[in-house]
Amino acid sequence: MIISLGGSLVIPEKGFLNIRYLKKFRDLILKFLKRFRFFIVVGGGKLARFYQSEARKMKVSNEDLDWLGIFSSRLNAQLVKSFFGKRAYQEIITQPQKKKKIKEKIVFVGGWRPGWSTDFVSVSLAKTYGIKEILNLTNIDYIYNKDPRKFKNAKPLKKLSWKEYLKIIGKKWVPGANYPFDPMASLLAKKLKIRLVSINGKNLRAVENYLTRKKFVGTIVQ
Repeated sequence: MIISLGGSLVIPEKGFLNIRYLKKFRDLILKFLKRFRFFIVVGGGKLARFYQSEARKMKVSNEDLDWLGIFSSRLNAQLVKSFFGKRAYQEIITQPQKKKKIKEKIVFVGGWRPGWSTDFVSVSLAKTYGIKEILNLTNIDYIYNKDPRKFKNAKPLKKLSWKEYLKIIGKKWVPGANYPFDPMASLLAKKLKIRLVSINGKNLRAVENYLTRKKFVGTIVQ
């Protein structure tokens, strides 16, 4: 099972760590260890966007902006891993294209290289390990036909194709942009015929319903 854990769930505000949420997330994951092995890819979220926003004032390159996002992701991954102690593989995976023999059932993954988001890392992991489904935990209930924070008439979409999704978000990657699932990752997922399940990670009941194959609040893209 690949979980793309949005960085905004880890640090919802600058300088504020969501400890209560991370403990509940840990307990949920541990509950399902007999059923799944988890690769948890952690995004940079607000930490990454803070660094990138400040760096843009100095007119740094897109590659430098990407590296700030990559190391923010790795730092967040290390942070979340610490909540799992010895139950998790102790190394943060940063090269998703290389298959490793790992005995632990919880593996944390961080950013890879410039030009590729943690969403792309999730799809690359899926390709490497032959996994056909990714659980994307964001901070919104559904994927919408347009940004619900900007448009009050945005409509939630419960099911859509990759072609339909790419029409909504476009096909160009911008460092620090806030997509439900980024364009480059989506193009690769479309090619590999990977199913994306997008759920509001704050709604852990919905996440548990998904893991037990019950009806859940969220969006399926395939």
